[in-house]
Amino acid sequence: MLNQPSNLDLMFQALADPTRRAMIDRLSRGPASVSELAKPFAMSLPAVVQHLQALEHSGLVSSQKVGRVRTVQIQPEALSLAEQWLNDRRTAWVKRLDRLGDFLAETADEPETRT
Repeated sequence: MLNQPSNLDLMFQALADPTRRAMIDRLSRGPASVSELAKPFAMSLPAVVQHLQALEHSGLVSSQKVGRVRTVQIQPEALSLAEQWLNDRRTAWVKRLDRLGDFLAETADEPETRT
């Protein structure tokens, strides 16, 4: 399964695009139709749909079609996976920096010996 991207990979790939991040920002205020999401962008509707498909494939959004209107909404629980990954990295780096700070404090307190 080495060639199959993980959910986390798909999320970061989807969030790497500024248009998709702008769509996520808009959706954080509530569900929106595809045409409403397309309004601020100077691109075709099929291009907007491709962006939304990438977001949906990553699990960040879901959509539902009622009649002729497709409504998209954010899936906040999906962001928790990326948040947890980032928090784990942050915690590890804070611990390393704390150890470095302790080491530097200890070496600064030691008398300097020259030979």
